[in-house]
Amino acid sequence: MKEFLLLFRGGEAKELQQSPEKWQTHMQRWADWMGDLTKQGKFVGAQPLSNSGKTINGSSKMVTDGPFIEGKEMVGGYLICKVDTFDAALEIAKGCPILEFESGNVEVREIQEMMEKYS
Repeated sequence: MKEFLLLFRGGEAKELQQSPEKWQTHMQRWADWMGDLTKQGKFVGAQPLSNSGKTINGSSKMVTDGPFIEGKEMVGGYLICKVDTFDAALEIAKGCPILEFESGNVEVREIQEMMEKYS
């Protein structure tokens, strides 16, 4: 089996947080989705990311505040799953609750083993 990283961008978190009921319903969809993946043995791990951070740039290793990008482009969280094919990972991504929103986006990337890439 291969591991795949799903990166989540966009969504309407600010709007949902204004309504506790809508927020609770949306978060339950996330729990159900990840719970189903766990039962199927496909879930490796997942976490949301905070909105703040720092960036280290170039050979000077200059540290700057960030990320300063549009909200729909900022990575809000990730999930790692374990499946046999890229297509299977895409099918998992299609079930992601962030896609309930027009601005929701899931990027799917295969995680390569370090030695596989450099041997």
